[in-house]
Amino acid sequence: MDLLERLRKTIGEAHVLTGADTAPWASDWLGKYHSAPMAVLRPGTTADVQAVMAIAHETGTPVVPVSGNTSLSGGTQAPAGSLVLSLSRMNRIRDIRPEARLAVVDGGVVLVNLQTAVASHGLSFPMSFGAKGSCMIAGMLATNAGGSNVVRHGNTRDLCIGIEAVLPNGELLDLMSELHKDNSGYDLRDLLIGSEGTLAIITGAVLKLVPAPKARATAMLAVKSLGDALAILNQLQDATGRAVEAFEYMPDRYFDALAAKRPDFRPPFADPHAINILAEIGSTVARDATHEDDGSVPLNNRLEEVLAGFMEDGAIIDAVIAQNDAQRAQMWESREAAAEVILSRHPLVNNDIALPLDRVEAFLTRMGDELTQIDPLAEVIEVAHLGDGNIHYTVFPSDAALADPIMERVEEVTIALGGSFSAEHGIGLSKLPSMRRRKDRVALAVMRQVKQALDPKGIMNPGKMLPD
Repeated sequence: MDLLERLRKTIGEAHVLTGADTAPWASDWLGKYHSAPMAVLRPGTTADVQAVMAIAHETGTPVVPVSGNTSLSGGTQAPAGSLVLSLSRMNRIRDIRPEARLAVVDGGVVLVNLQTAVASHGLSFPMSFGAKGSCMIAGMLATNAGGSNVVRHGNTRDLCIGIEAVLPNGELLDLMSELHKDNSGYDLRDLLIGSEGTLAIITGAVLKLVPAPKARATAMLAVKSLGDALAILNQLQDATGRAVEAFEYMPDRYFDALAAKRPDFRPPFADPHAINILAEIGSTVARDATHEDDGSVPLNNRLEEVLAGFMEDGAIIDAVIAQNDAQRAQMWESREAAAEVILSRHPLVNNDIALPLDRVEAFLTRMGDELTQIDPLAEVIEVAHLGDGNIHYTVFPSDAALADPIMERVEEVTIALGGSFSAEHGIGLSKLPSMRRRKDRVALAVMRQVKQALDPKGIMNPGKMLPD
């Protein structure tokens, strides 16, 4: 029987898409990588995924798992002759357990839908980034996604207790534990999280929930230096019992690019400033949300107290504290528009690096000097999750031929300062050269052994993550 006919009989003819119907999966979000799969499969259950993978394994057919297709590193590019396996139909929230503060979900659940569902229980799944309206849980786990709240709650890995995954041969790996402690052997859950679909397809997860904040205090700060910003972060952490939920850096050149892209958007300050920080703290304590006699909110008052000291000594040049939800939303919109603003311009060198917090400023200074030597006409726009040391350092070279030398120099400076060339976007295709150049050789050898053990036919998302 023809392969596609077998697949149609397995998951239904309507869910095996070919030809023009595969168009939504034909390109990545950036439009950099293009796909020409044999078909796009839309299984509806974990059993469907098992059946599909059993057929793919038997026939040696490559399979590329896709969730929300929001990859920024080419992780969902599907070569000719491959099958794209979309989790879009597997979007069921199986259970919400308020007492245990857990949610059990299908891999295709969209992030914002999960957040909306748990909000009715006074809970939150504390992960946030610009693609929250389209990204899916399985993709977030496959890339160990980060975002703006990592400073308080960690990456996606830190918010996952258990997973369900289908292996390349169609077997089900049931790791749907709801236990916070389980030391019974190798941690296969953490092995699959961050594996970018190269080892298995994540079809379900048990996720941690946290109490939804009863109050948030959000501010835009203009500061003299990133060193001062780090001091402010530490002071806020100490004053609030580590309640800082976000600490985001945006320079003046980012706001210039935002204004060019979105003329309707109002800048945070009347006068431009070189270094701007979006800071947010959250509290689940009712008294922090209870208005004082003068109408002020205690959490806002605490934020003002900490910031006042830094304004007196000149570390903070200007500050605006959101007085209502609309002002807070506008502040966040300025940050979450970063991908739209920066990544729509080409050619570009898209870097997603991580550094120790106290070396971020050193990186930006040193890299500025290094870049001048390679390409004096290059432009840079960076934004950062400053609270966890993750910088999105985007370079626009004057000549596309300079992209690779610039990328290599960014890697060199990053590694010299104790950092990593990949923080939260994954490796995919775009960072294979970086893996080849910079990853520890023993670590690469072990990864290849793991890949060979779980996927001996090499059918799972081939060509991604591990360089030849």
